[in-house]
Amino acid sequence: MRAALRIYKRLLDIFGIHYRFLSIEANALPRIPITQQLDQVSNLHSILQLCARTKAAAQGKACHAQIIRVGFETDILTSNMIINLYSKCGLVSRARKKFDEMSERSLVSWNTMIGSLTQNGEEQEALSLFVHMLREGTPFTEFTISSVLCACAAKDAVFQCAQLHAFAIKAALDLNVFVGTALIDVYAKCTLIKAASRVFDCMLERSAVTWSSMVAGYVRNTLYEEALVLFRNAQVMGLELDHFLISSTICACACLAVRIEGNQVHALSCKSGFGSNIFVASSLIDMYAKCGCIAEAYLVFDGVEQRSIVLWNAMISGFARHAHSLESLILFEKMQQAGFYPNEVTFVSVLNACSHMGLVKKGKKYFNLMIEEHNISPNALHYSCMIDILGRAGLVREAYDLIEKMPFNATASMWGSLLASSRNYGNIEFAEIAAKHLFEMEPNNAGNYILLSNIYAQNKQWEEVARARKLLKESELKNERGKSWIEIKNKVHSFMVGEINHPKISQIYTNLNYFLAELKKLNYEIDTKHDLHDVEESRKQELLRHHSEKLALTYGLMCLPHNAPITVMKNLRICGDCHSFMKHMSKFVGRQIIVRDTNRFHHFKDGYCSCGDFW
Repeated sequence: MRAALRIYKRLLDIFGIHYRFLSIEANALPRIPITQQLDQVSNLHSILQLCARTKAAAQGKACHAQIIRVGFETDILTSNMIINLYSKCGLVSRARKKFDEMSERSLVSWNTMIGSLTQNGEEQEALSLFVHMLREGTPFTEFTISSVLCACAAKDAVFQCAQLHAFAIKAALDLNVFVGTALIDVYAKCTLIKAASRVFDCMLERSAVTWSSMVAGYVRNTLYEEALVLFRNAQVMGLELDHFLISSTICACACLAVRIEGNQVHALSCKSGFGSNIFVASSLIDMYAKCGCIAEAYLVFDGVEQRSIVLWNAMISGFARHAHSLESLILFEKMQQAGFYPNEVTFVSVLNACSHMGLVKKGKKYFNLMIEEHNISPNALHYSCMIDILGRAGLVREAYDLIEKMPFNATASMWGSLLASSRNYGNIEFAEIAAKHLFEMEPNNAGNYILLSNIYAQNKQWEEVARARKLLKESELKNERGKSWIEIKNKVHSFMVGEINHPKISQIYTNLNYFLAELKKLNYEIDTKHDLHDVEESRKQELLRHHSEKLALTYGLMCLPHNAPITVMKNLRICGDCHSFMKHMSKFVGRQIIVRDTNRFHHFKDGYCSCGDFW
């Protein structure tokens, strides 16, 4: 930065520009002869462009003052450069003032001003200016359309986007690479992914940005497999990869928790020279954390020298997800020592770390620290974390009181957290309150009926259980069935409770029964309190012994090398009996077992779990 300032000062000295012009009124500036004006204009243009590129607002203002002095403030080219300077520096009001002062404008003037408003978050004003431009009869170009489309994407303005698409077709600009890419982006952000895909397929020319936008669009709309297929197509075509495309693809791998594909994209990022790029590195940390590889995530983090707050947040969140709460909180302190200020996202991760380990006092401490020292107003996510912290620790009434005191209405997530906590601690009073709100807010969520039914079952209130299940049946909602899966030799194997379709299911049951018999010698007993059906004890044991995660683990033990850790994914929360089973199995077979459920990762080793039996 100091070197840049020295260059500015040297340039200003060479061209006779002084900072004193910053404080002089334009009308009071002395005029210089016309013969000297033209000699300076070219140099002033160069300085304006340099100031715009480096966002040097003060030096740019000084240059603007010199332009006024030489009497060139009405020149169209110069005016456009001044608008661009103020736009790049985020001084939109100054850019608009200069735009409004222009007696004559070129198409570049309109494009620059519309782009400035869009980039600085004034999308509605950008749309209004475009309408004004059309009314004046100024012809538009592909750059105008693409800029206005970006404004539509930011405002989620589907109708305006469709109108602009029609404009583009009428002007034969719809196949233009800039317009097409902008249409893909806006349609994807408006959840019209099929429309985005159709635009992509019709384009005759595609840039790297076009491919990146389409992959990112698929990821944004949870079409992760489609994103990976498109990335492979880009590779086959020999497309030069950029960090945006790589980052979006890694995000798809993270959401699918496919470690092998993630490793391959990681290798490609390193080969392409983007391995230490902040966006790519953040995506890699998230991907490895979601795939159960927290050590690999930290290796990526540790290998990046120039870190950003996004990178710190990704690693803190990764540690929290894996129940490494101590590491998460230590990293939070190191981040501040490195000169980074925590933001809203940071505190969400820190509070999550406290929640996973039942650290109520620390959670309250960080919540207050966020408000009092960092002047961050807690949003719904922060309150949701605090409700979770209190509820998981058994402070259900205090969690409910916090909901009542919040400055906004509780979200479904908050009531869901209270319902789950009420179930864990058998609190029927608050379970019924939470369920009532959830039935109104999420009438199509069968899980809420099941949770309430389970709470009644825990307390042997079978009539209430029957009533809750009758409501579920009458609503014709389907409860999500438990499913677990494991990746072996590039193939994913899925299991459900009582699975019968897997080609090796007979061998799996034989091996599982053997393990259950051996574990019984180690004092493991199937805990039937985790099955809440009103059936005989023997039937409860049968249902629990064949839970999906047990089947997936058994198959992993059958197929994977003896020293390899086994990672099982599950779509629901792991039950207490399966949790106990995994602990005993990790000791019996002498290897690490990792289970990812909807809440977190559980790392089982030598008979212990990383969560400390608190989840």
